Amino acid sequence: MLKLPSNLSNLPEIIDNLPNISGWENEVISVVNHNQPVFLPTTNIKLADVKAVFAIALHMHQPTIPAGYNGSLISNLQYMFEHQNEGDNHNAGPFAYCYSRMGEFIPELVHQGCNPRVMLDYSGNLLWGLQQMGRSDILENLKRITCDPTYQPYVEWLGTMWSHAVIPSTPIADIKLHIIAWQHHFAAIFGWEALARIKGFSPPEMHLPNHPDTLFAFIKALKECGYRWLLVQEHTVETINGEPLNDKHLPHQLIARNSQGEIISITALIKTQGSDTKLVAQMQPYYEAKTLNKQQLGDVLIPPIVTQIGDGENGGVMMNEFPGGFKQAWWDMLENGGGKSGVVGVCGTEYLELLEVAGCQPEDFPQCQPIGQHQIWQRIATDNYQPDAVENAIQAIKKTNPNFHVDGASWTNHISWVQGYENVLSPMYELSNLFHQKFDHLLSNTSDKPVTRETHYRQVLLHNLLLQTSCFRYWGQGAWTDYAKEIYQSGQNLLEYPPNK
Repeated sequence: MLKLPSNLSNLPEIIDNLPNISGWENEVISVVNHNQPVFLPTTNIKLADVKAVFAIALHMHQPTIPAGYNGSLISNLQYMFEHQNEGDNHNAGPFAYCYSRMGEFIPELVHQGCNPRVMLDYSGNLLWGLQQMGRSDILENLKRITCDPTYQPYVEWLGTMWSHAVIPSTPIADIKLHIIAWQHHFAAIFGWEALARIKGFSPPEMHLPNHPDTLFAFIKALKECGYRWLLVQEHTVETINGEPLNDKHLPHQLIARNSQGEIISITALIKTQGSDTKLVAQMQPYYEAKTLNKQQLGDVLIPPIVTQIGDGENGGVMMNEFPGGFKQAWWDMLENGGGKSGVVGVCGTEYLELLEVAGCQPEDFPQCQPIGQHQIWQRIATDNYQPDAVENAIQAIKKTNPNFHVDGASWTNHISWVQGYENVLSPMYELSNLFHQKFDHLLSNTSDKPVTRETHYRQVLLHNLLLQTSCFRYWGQGAWTDYAKEIYQSGQNLLEYPPNK
């Protein structure tokens, strides 16, 4: 058990029919900012016995939409259950099972003598939707593998943006609000100790900012919120010299430099390219790891890591093929080294902690930066870091390279979350500005009940975060952009006409 700050009380999960996404900021920060080992006390893996490792993560999300009674906010999963004849809504039941089934697979495999590992990434929207729907069966299954000491060494939760906002186009002032809202919500459901164990971060859509100031703000917020590492898509980063990564199977140091010349960094595990759900469903990372051998990193010989994340429920291959492929891989490892030697599965934090004990420090990792930044920095003199210089460099590059942009890069680069979505982005930025104008000057209030614990603040924060959900810009114009308009209007109304206290 991790040592936690004293005098922590259990958080309420739901407050005035709203998810617990604010009000205990100081407590959250005090819990997550620690340097205690998370996996080392329980891991049964020794690097000396391992030639290569792999890590898989399952990404789960359902958006919140204003489609309930009288336009109330409900989960899209609930809408699917209530409208089975529309589109592929008949998948509501299988989706719900996918959200729950790790709570069955992990105990089953452990009891068979296997040594499984999985990382889980659930959006705040989805967790709230399960609460709204009364699906305690799913949440209890997840609590079993999260809180029971028998199973928690095999499972790692990854933090994320509360409402699945893509970071490059999220207002900078709201990035940390998403991160800490998710931490609030997770702690309320699974407890403080479970939150203290979360050290890795999964960006929605694997979308990494490449604008220097947005990236810097993102990494700064991650570190302030206790995160040690994040998942990064292979083709969203480059070496410091602007080349493709030399070795995607080693951890990297992601370097963030802002327009003032300030530098910050965080460890990155590289998610390799490919058809995500198919590769995860068929456990390709395991079979790829079998082709690898130990590599030199600094003064240490370490097992390389193959890292993949895919939707945990989306598509027939994930719904139907994954259970068999997942179990078969662990059975295979059990027969070849007992699941603890040769090629094995790991969790991201577990792997990095084992490397640290072996003598590998983050400064030993190869460095990377977001794609396209080399073009920016080679135009700026080292003594000329200022916002105008960065902006001028960006505009100059665009004139000579029409394909260059600072909208970020993700695992679906054929889709833009910016182009053609002014009808969502403009209201999104406007609501964010109105939110900060209304509340930011009140945050210094040192009363026993902070502003962030008031229902009105939480209501407006919820609408602000929800409007930034990626789905409203993923599915094209129509119903989904209309949902965004409704959320914007509701948020604006709450700001103008706050409910009576």
